[in-house]
Amino acid sequence: MSRPIFLDHHSTTPVNPNVLEAMIPFFSAVYGNPHSADHGFGWDAEAAVEAARRDVAALIGARSGEIVFTSGATESNNLALRGVATHLPSDRRHIVTSTFEHPCVAAVADLLESSGFSVSRVPPDRNGIVSSQAVAAAIRPETGLVSIMTANHEIGAIQPIGEIGTLTHQSGIAFHTDAAQAAGKIPLDVDALGVDLMSLSAHKIYGPKGIGALFVRRRPGLRLAPLIVGGGQERGLRSGTVPVPLAVGFGVAARFAGLTLADEAIRIGALRDKLKDELQAKIPELEINGGFDHRLPHNLNVKLPAIAAVDLLYLMKDRIAVSTGAACASAKLEPSRTLLAIGLSETEALASIRIGLGQETAETDIDVAVEVICEAWSRLSGSACQTAGIGN
Repeated sequence: MSRPIFLDHHSTTPVNPNVLEAMIPFFSAVYGNPHSADHGFGWDAEAAVEAARRDVAALIGARSGEIVFTSGATESNNLALRGVATHLPSDRRHIVTSTFEHPCVAAVADLLESSGFSVSRVPPDRNGIVSSQAVAAAIRPETGLVSIMTANHEIGAIQPIGEIGTLTHQSGIAFHTDAAQAAGKIPLDVDALGVDLMSLSAHKIYGPKGIGALFVRRRPGLRLAPLIVGGGQERGLRSGTVPVPLAVGFGVAARFAGLTLADEAIRIGALRDKLKDELQAKIPELEINGGFDHRLPHNLNVKLPAIAAVDLLYLMKDRIAVSTGAACASAKLEPSRTLLAIGLSETEALASIRIGLGQETAETDIDVAVEVICEAWSRLSGSACQTAGIGN
């Protein structure tokens, strides 16, 4: 039996063949430590890391010296929030975030709150947008940090980061955004957006797992305490030897993402729209979760009537791979925090699935996905899919 069609590109992406090819020499032939300054082995490795740093920076309009390599977006988010919070003065220990951040950001906010910080959590609207007006209303004179994701990891809702960045800079507040889902999918420019810290992950953009980055703006007053201390690598913000093969892979993936972003957004967006239209034609009761105007082009999150999503996924597992939400929460039989935050009931949230298209997704995959979802839903709900409509 052939492998299922992979439609869970929010959770991860396959390593691009060009990325893999670029990485291979750095496992054996170019094996120096990039922090060894006494010989050519180290110099070659360092040059490769710095080239990768430039490529990652270019993807978000940053300068290479503002990129700190980490093990992934979870570490980047922890470093950003905990690192900034450590240096906040006693009269600026208030943090603003949203009610539907990625679990790693939410967990850090909870941790800081238990440590004596005050945290305000701003809810999104029904479309999944955290408005700049809502953030402005939550900001206080003692606010020292705002953290709002660039795009939601379940419903793909793109946030008004530029507007929020303007607000924070007017008040001298540090502004962090988790862009792990958005980078490589939509254009990002840290200067235009006004962010001070941005978290990235390589494996969301067809790079290797195990490496990410944190953009840290060089500006007076922005200080971070490291989570990992020791050798003082990465500007003293992340000690430890940078994994050269992974960094190289991240750089190539970032460069490739920048080159293909515009064309892929159009192609994948058209396939996503086809999927939406055909599913709605066959299952008229199906509803889209979140708004559709400000959404990542590869994202579709739908609520199906009269079924449990986990049962649907089980029936489809041999033909297509989709999910009920964030990969880190997939083992928990609990309703999505994101879907609850935009107003769905627990029953509605538990009847929803997230579909994420990718670079290898073809039109024939959409046809198969429509067929498989309709067959599984019909079997579980006892209702027949419509046979007339788009694609029939």
